[in-house]
Amino acid sequence: MSELLTEYAPILIFLGLAIGLSLVLILAAVVVAVSNPDPEKVSAYECGFNAFDDARMKFDVRFYLVAILFIIFDLEIAFLFPWATAFPVLSDVGFWSMMVFLGVLTIGFAYEWKKGALDWE
Repeated sequence: MSELLTEYAPILIFLGLAIGLSLVLILAAVVVAVSNPDPEKVSAYECGFNAFDDARMKFDVRFYLVAILFIIFDLEIAFLFPWATAFPVLSDVGFWSMMVFLGVLTIGFAYEWKKGALDWE
């Protein structure tokens, strides 16, 4: 049992230090921070919209379109990182399949741009 504890001792020490430092920093922020709230500072922020009372308010469709476009291009980056990491050992098929993928995304981006989906007026 003591052999097991000696193997996990660095992890336990690191975990204890992380928790202790976190608590010290949180408590220091509570004690030292200046509390001077104003109505604008404590008001709810609704993704660029002013706070509103009616939950059935209509939102502009472009807001959702921009969110979907963000998710699509965020996923593109998620596919690019492993591809770039494995790039030195990829075959020509791996390279050209990513070029086709990026080409399709570029065509889609150009289409959205031409249709005005990225214009926010």
